[in-house]
Amino acid sequence: MKISEILNDTLAGVGLSAELTELVVRVGALIVVIILATIANIIAKRVVLLCVSYLVGRTETKIDDIFLERKVFTKLSHFAPAIVIYLLSPLALGGFEPLSSVITHAATIYMVVVGLLVIDSFLNAILDIYRTFEVSKEIPLKGFVQILKIVIYFFALIFIISILLGKSPVYLISGLGALTAVLLLIFKDAILGFVAGIQLITNKMIAHGDWVEIPKYGADGDVLEITLTTVKVQNFDMTITTVPTYALITDSFKNWRGMAESDGRRIKRSVNIDLSTIKLCTEEMIERFAKIEAIGPYLERKQLEIVEYNSARSVDDSVLVNGRRLTNVGTFRAYLESYLRSHPMVNQSMTLLVRQLAPTEHGLPIEIYVFSSDKDWGNYEAIQADIFDHILAVVPEFDLRVFQNPSGADFKGLAR
Repeated sequence: MKISEILNDTLAGVGLSAELTELVVRVGALIVVIILATIANIIAKRVVLLCVSYLVGRTETKIDDIFLERKVFTKLSHFAPAIVIYLLSPLALGGFEPLSSVITHAATIYMVVVGLLVIDSFLNAILDIYRTFEVSKEIPLKGFVQILKIVIYFFALIFIISILLGKSPVYLISGLGALTAVLLLIFKDAILGFVAGIQLITNKMIAHGDWVEIPKYGADGDVLEITLTTVKVQNFDMTITTVPTYALITDSFKNWRGMAESDGRRIKRSVNIDLSTIKLCTEEMIERFAKIEAIGPYLERKQLEIVEYNSARSVDDSVLVNGRRLTNVGTFRAYLESYLRSHPMVNQSMTLLVRQLAPTEHGLPIEIYVFSSDKDWGNYEAIQADIFDHILAVVPEFDLRVFQNPSGADFKGLAR
């Protein structure tokens, strides 16, 4: 016998009218269901959750802690009162089908929403667990998880609408064919981002923590997050630039990961030598340069080579232009190479060049191309500054001068 029939017979025996009896039965049945749902809610949250939290705290693994932090178990507890209402409302409201149907549908929709929240938290917990592995830095999965969430939300919405309309979900899904173009337009960024994300991950073009430069968007810093539609870059001035994911496929960008994984960071900078100060070395200059320890062996070797060459060809030494001669700029380059090869912060196993570039209206560029063994930004800048401080200071020792455009002080000197 249904609960409503028992209450009906009892109240009829008291002498209440049929209308009043029906009202009391409905209210009483609802109160009983609400009380039972409240008890189920209290048991689920106060007893079951406390036991689960206690057991999670006793385990050594951190995986269950992540599920607890993401409140997966807390959201699961919301099913308890909904299940009680869903199961007991048809029994309590037997004979009152419209009201029972409304309550059952409401409980079903509530459980669908709770299920969505549980799945969302579960996927977030799985993502947090995945981030604890090193592979997550190379293959971010947040974009794929977002796609999965969108699909789940979409079908949950279809299910809720089917409940409200009293139609089968299959009936609603079959009618979406005409809306395909509209859906493609609405989810254009998501689709482009999803495709771009697959390409980025497959080709390992970008990963969390990479230093990237994207000039078009003014981004220059570390990758914070790669999502379905955007990539967040924290610039070195601590601002955050958001770049569309598909822009990394359609536009060019620079990723400094190769530098970070290598053994050094490149130093590539030039010193412009005034062309008017370049000249052949005289005996007096060579004697003076020979006192510089870094190039002493170099000068001895070159001098022997030049003497042998000139003697073999009976060159007239009274004119400097005849035969082979050392130049002050060539000796300067030899000194720089020797200095860099003995520098403790220059990686000797990587490329080390001191090269002469094409002369320009600003003089003769002497380019330093080496790699710093310390890749930290601050230390790198300090090493680079230390090297060029020394280079600029020793230029006059080789009877050379660094090119510099005339300044106001120069013109004042001429006026005086």
